[in-house]
Amino acid sequence: MPYGLYISAEGALAQNLRMENISSNLANANTVGFKRDLAIFQARYAEETQRGADLPGSGSLNDLGGGVDTAGVVTDFSQGTIKTTYVPTDMALEGPGYFVVRRNGQDLLTRAGNFMMTAAGQLVTQEGDAVISDERTPIFLNPQEGPWQVNASGTIVQGGNQINLAIVQPQAPGDLVKMGDNLFAPLSPPRPLVQTERRVQSGALESSTVNAVTEMTRMIETSRAFEANVNMIRHQDTILGELVSRVLHT
Repeated sequence: MPYGLYISAEGALAQNLRMENISSNLANANTVGFKRDLAIFQARYAEETQRGADLPGSGSLNDLGGGVDTAGVVTDFSQGTIKTTYVPTDMALEGPGYFVVRRNGQDLLTRAGNFMMTAAGQLVTQEGDAVISDERTPIFLNPQEGPWQVNASGTIVQGGNQINLAIVQPQAPGDLVKMGDNLFAPLSPPRPLVQTERRVQSGALESSTVNAVTEMTRMIETSRAFEANVNMIRHQDTILGELVSRVLHT
């Protein structure tokens, strides 16, 4: 089969992956604290070079390259815009750090601070996961003890009681794995933020890092690239069919 078919098919698969990635970003354009993903591609060596039968720079036909290869998906961990909501249970992190929440006994990290209070006074996420204190215990507030507030360092103050939110930083961004529901699992133990690094804005939320206009532009670009690769497959298939037909009729 012509090598061009493989190159075009590889390109179509790469653009399909990119389209899935863009669609996921657009679906989360309004998700609090969401971090967009970026599909990464790189030039692929020709098949002979990939298999070690030739060397890069040999000057042979294999130097023409082998199309595009998928290098993976990376997450953009830059901070989103902080918007004021005036909701007491909403919290936004300014600068580094992640809140710690507990799901099924596992501590996970998130930048989404759109928490809520249960009837029992427990601070939880929208999915019902417990928000954790720096003592690694779920946070409960007693409605009978009056109003409460969160200060700039992430300490919940109610009467004479103080509870520090667990705010941690992973060893490196690559240590975080997306688990769904805007949660990350750390691959290595994260470090607690020291008091001078803890900056929490109460009554505010961090917006998604997805720019809908940019993603729509990327979607159009990806759609056209995918279509171009599919057309190349179609053209090469037609040429191959005509060649076989001529050979059979000679």
